[in-house]
Amino acid sequence: MAEVQVQEKGAKGGKVRSKKQSTRVDMTPMVDLGFLLITFFMFTTTFSKPNVMDLGLPAKPKDKDKKPPPTEIKLSNSISLLLGKNNKIYWHQQDNTSLTDQNLNETSFDREGIRKVIEQAKANAADRSKFTVIIKPTDDAVYKNFVDILDEMAITKSEQYGVTDLKPWEKAIYDRKVGNSGAPAAPATK
Repeated sequence: MAEVQVQEKGAKGGKVRSKKQSTRVDMTPMVDLGFLLITFFMFTTTFSKPNVMDLGLPAKPKDKDKKPPPTEIKLSNSISLLLGKNNKIYWHQQDNTSLTDQNLNETSFDREGIRKVIEQAKANAADRSKFTVIIKPTDDAVYKNFVDILDEMAITKSEQYGVTDLKPWEKAIYDRKVGNSGAPAAPATK
């Protein structure tokens, strides 16, 4: 609380002169009020929930004795998408022996680009029910492009897709195609 100390009058020449006294303000109630306000606002504020993306992962097999189904995907039922630098996307439907700089195709993220490529590949698939898109982000890719390609999976109704790393033979072709300098390209092996 604020206190004022009062001294008695002095007898100096008959005049009473009051001396200014210092005031002392007790800050305890102000600090208490501050903490009460902080506590009130913390309890009444709704915190923003983080935005998460649900990724459908395959279920674990229940029986350990069962042989897992073959994971090999036929080239006619799949397309591989390589997310590159500078918002570029490359695609192919080749294996390690037939992929070259010429058949690693480049496209864009718009309606006439990757969407059309995916729809054409799905239409030309040998078995449309098993058509699979394989997404392979490179080290040069940005997160926005990854989210964009997942959006394209929803738009094109491609329910079977997977995310994996580039194979060494794909990385070698990608590096030659985009002109990455640095370490020499690895030989094409499976």
